[in-house]
Amino acid sequence: MTTRLEAIADAFSDTAERYDAFAVDHPNLTRMRGKVYEHVTRIVPAGSRILELNAGTGTDAVELARRGYQVHATDVAPGMLARLAIKAADPSLDGRVTWEEASYTDLDAIGGGPYDAVFSNLGGLNCTADLRPVIRQLPSVLRPGGTVTWVLMPPICLWEVALAISGQFGLAFRRLRRGGTTAHLEGRSFEVYYFRPARVAAAFGTGYELLAVEGLSVITPTAESKGLAIRHRRVYGALAWLDDRLAGRPPFHELGDFYILSMRSATAPGSAG
Repeated sequence: MTTRLEAIADAFSDTAERYDAFAVDHPNLTRMRGKVYEHVTRIVPAGSRILELNAGTGTDAVELARRGYQVHATDVAPGMLARLAIKAADPSLDGRVTWEEASYTDLDAIGGGPYDAVFSNLGGLNCTADLRPVIRQLPSVLRPGGTVTWVLMPPICLWEVALAISGQFGLAFRRLRRGGTTAHLEGRSFEVYYFRPARVAAAFGTGYELLAVEGLSVITPTAESKGLAIRHRRVYGALAWLDDRLAGRPPFHELGDFYILSMRSATAPGSAG
């Protein structure tokens, strides 16, 4: 593992417990995850085998398993995987969640394939400056005709840009910085990069078909915001109502905290561009 990946793995390992605690009583984050699950269930048939990248503490793997999928969850952070393993051992899941320590930079080393879908949630893939090396390895884990659903962070987030009104220019425009933004977590630093949906879809090449792009938390607050949804439920409800109606439409679908992008691979092996 490179020094950069080690820093990311150590940082997320150290924050694993707080990561789970932050999600407790977080209506905004719960809604965001729910929108992702609804998207996946529309795109990926029930009973499919899903490879999850950047699985974290297993929240998504467990929920997808409860919805009828078989999930193989991967992550580079041992601390995250330790919590995932506890959740995966729940007898009610009937073994539908498996896991291993692995990076999205080394898909060739992941066993159990080919999978029906490759999934990554809430910006885990924004820790790389170039998605093309990941995409080039997909044929080693994804069956022909399989789907890819990634939740990524775009360069412009309306909720953050609005902070310029209060003079918080650094936060408002941080995603537009050339060369990415430096994130600080548990005493470690690493770069985070942002991608437009069109750029990501183009990186897949002609061997993949774009199925859907859906904005995530365009009008509602970012995933970091917990208080508004709790303290001002009626305001949050109105924002969520508007968000539901705009998030799937251009240009709003790429102006949220995240967006969900789904691609389908060609049915003929080796045809990816």
